Amino acid sequence: MKAGWHDISVAIDGDLPTWPGSPGARSELRMAIAWGDDANVTQLSIDVHTGTHVDAPRHFVEGGATVEELGLDPFVGAAVVIDTGSASEITASVLGEMEIPHGTERLLLRTKNSARADMYRVPFDEGYAALTLDGAELLAARGLRLVGIDYLSIQRYTAPPDVHRALLGAGVAILEGVSLADVEPGSYELICLPMRLVGAEGSPARAILLPRAT
Repeated sequence: MKAGWHDISVAIDGDLPTWPGSPGARSELRMAIAWGDDANVTQLSIDVHTGTHVDAPRHFVEGGATVEELGLDPFVGAAVVIDTGSASEITASVLGEMEIPHGTERLLLRTKNSARADMYRVPFDEGYAALTLDGAELLAARGLRLVGIDYLSIQRYTAPPDVHRALLGAGVAILEGVSLADVEPGSYELICLPMRLVGAEGSPARAILLPRAT
């Protein structure tokens, strides 16, 4: 943390786990001063769901809004971080025990994933903690604008995409792959800036949390 803010984005490098089957990110130096070129220029090829990234409705809803259609409103503003403890499945019952303030619009779930210092190192962990369908339906019913979680997917690895559909179908944006290990539960200002990719169902993002003024 610096100057009171938390960078909750993960570093994109060769040790970052990726969803099985995803090409992840690959960078290649196309020009180099050491080769006699005037500048260093890197070419990047990346799955938009790599590392810290957002999911727009189009990801699982045919005809749903894309990233640029969502704009920045869901991703910038007051947010609440809650700690879901040792639960592997973040159910409606687990969420019901949390003190989620009335009127919360952006909710970040710090799960037991954050207790592992190597969670964002290879290999991919199929047993990560995630949201269940009834938990997603509960959050959608509360009128949230965004839900985030501390691993690469909001739903369990073996689960069908019902969690994504319940949230995205209700217009709830999803922020995945955030780093919350050093973030205490409480109220913050979220600034999450996805790339303005036209027609895309998701985007890599840089996200930070600032303490809310009291």
